[in-house]
Amino acid sequence: MGPFQIILFAVWALSTLLLIALVLMHSGKGTGVSDMIASSLYNSSAATGVMEQNLDKLTVIVAVVFAVCVVLAMFFFPQGIVGL
Repeated sequence: MGPFQIILFAVWALSTLLLIALVLMHSGKGTGVSDMIASSLYNSSAATGVMEQNLDKLTVIVAVVFAVCVVLAMFFFPQGIVGL
């Protein structure tokens, strides 16, 4: 496994964890984990809109990085990771 493949795998793994965390931080419509976390992060209603927009942008960026890593992994790991 070359250095580019190791970097690709590391970026993919980090973007996976970050994407999960960002999705859970979005304010939910009902009661659940996302609503519980978001309610503790967003106390003032004035800042909620700006923070939610920034969170949306960051989530989209991380999702695009994740998708690019998956597509690149299809080309650099065509048979999967054997012997890792």
